[in-house]
Amino acid sequence: MYLNKEKKQEIFGQYGKGGATDTGSPESQIALFSYRIKHLTEHLKKNHKDHSTARSLTKLVGKRRALLNYLYDRDIERYRAIVKALGLRR
Repeated sequence: MYLNKEKKQEIFGQYGKGGATDTGSPESQIALFSYRIKHLTEHLKKNHKDHSTARSLTKLVGKRRALLNYLYDRDIERYRAIVKALGLRR
């Protein structure tokens, strides 16, 4: 399994505002979605006919985009910080 409890805690600890227990902040959710998107992208490079995974990837990208838009509207500095930290294009 590519995403176990320890990996999630590491992501939340690095990007969350309240440490490893902060699982609900937009920054931590965006970081988790970005990790999952990267994994699914690599999978689809090898398995390009896996349509269910392609659909899941599209849904995840949409969820991340919605959270980024939310953060952009609420606090532009936090938005800029997470985009820079994750290296997202925008």
